[in-house]
Amino acid sequence: MEQHFKYFAFISYNSKDTEWGKRLQRKLEHYRMPATLCSEHGWKRTPIKPVFFAPTDIQPGGLTEELQQRLIASRNLIVICSPNSAQSDWVGKEIEFFHQLGRTKQIHFFIVDGVPHSGDPQTECFNPIVETLGLPEILGANVHERIYRWPWLNKERAYVQLISKMLGVEFDAIWQRHKRLLIQKIVLWSIVALLVLAAFIGLWMTNQPVDVKVHLKEVSTHNENLPPLKDAAITMTLENEVKTDTIPSLDVSTIFSNIPHRFLNKEVRICVVSQYFLPVDTVILLSKGNNIEISRDPNVFGDIHFQLWNPDKEQTSPNIEVIIDGHPAISDADGYVSLFIPLTEQKAAYPISSSIPLIDTIVILPCGPNDVIRFK
Repeated sequence: MEQHFKYFAFISYNSKDTEWGKRLQRKLEHYRMPATLCSEHGWKRTPIKPVFFAPTDIQPGGLTEELQQRLIASRNLIVICSPNSAQSDWVGKEIEFFHQLGRTKQIHFFIVDGVPHSGDPQTECFNPIVETLGLPEILGANVHERIYRWPWLNKERAYVQLISKMLGVEFDAIWQRHKRLLIQKIVLWSIVALLVLAAFIGLWMTNQPVDVKVHLKEVSTHNENLPPLKDAAITMTLENEVKTDTIPSLDVSTIFSNIPHRFLNKEVRICVVSQYFLPVDTVILLSKGNNIEISRDPNVFGDIHFQLWNPDKEQTSPNIEVIIDGHPAISDADGYVSLFIPLTEQKAAYPISSSIPLIDTIVILPCGPNDVIRFK
């Protein structure tokens, strides 16, 4: 059976080519295929979606677990080729990782600048990892290839080249229709341009998409002994539309792309859920940069509950004093011990001692009334 992927494609790029990445993502996800091909292959009219593109700076170190999982979940890898990406270690690592997955035939190259195989670092557009891995001879879709007189038409041809390669169909099966549609659109736009110009400008200014940055800020007392925030799920509600993303840590922000301009300075609902932290459900005035305050849940590693239990005699021990990381506590009539440790002193595990001989000398958090500390 054919393997199913979460993403149709993963866009690998250098941050200097971010605008090309945004443009390519929009082009692919909104490209409508001919109805006859859709019927023949069982596609939707817009089959190339979703396309993963993350316009954020990659942090130092190896590929993050999140990026690896996104690559694994992608059917195709699209490399935006330019002298910028040719000199990028990160682009090389993403190509190498995708190659190691055994999907070399699903690596596609989209050339936006530079010269293929020039041998000059100032103009070479292919990353050296391509030669290192011994990938097959590569041409790639080139937006600057001079097939037609008009540069914009050559760009359209490059988009269609990439689409036909990923879908495994003949180039002309899409391109001839695409050209006809372009001509029809040009004629239509020429006829109505003078009539709608003023209204179009106003509408464009109102709906021009923007990128909105969201950063999480911890407002509770920071404790380095506790696990850091990881993979916080953040949800933004815009009228009837819900956008969701994941923030891997407090040091990394997320960017919601293609937010209609009309939502800026308007109230939107933001929800954040993360393990070990209190959930956030708030309304903010949306701006291009937003800080959301988040607090650690003090009960996760501070609320200690367990029962003193003798496994040999199968009985509890009441009224016994125990010392938990220097904090005294006494078991109740049923042998239960309860203690709360302030956030500043909390740890993921606490040493425990008592006047009775203990088998377990460490209590690991989080814990609850079903947990036991064994004694002899």
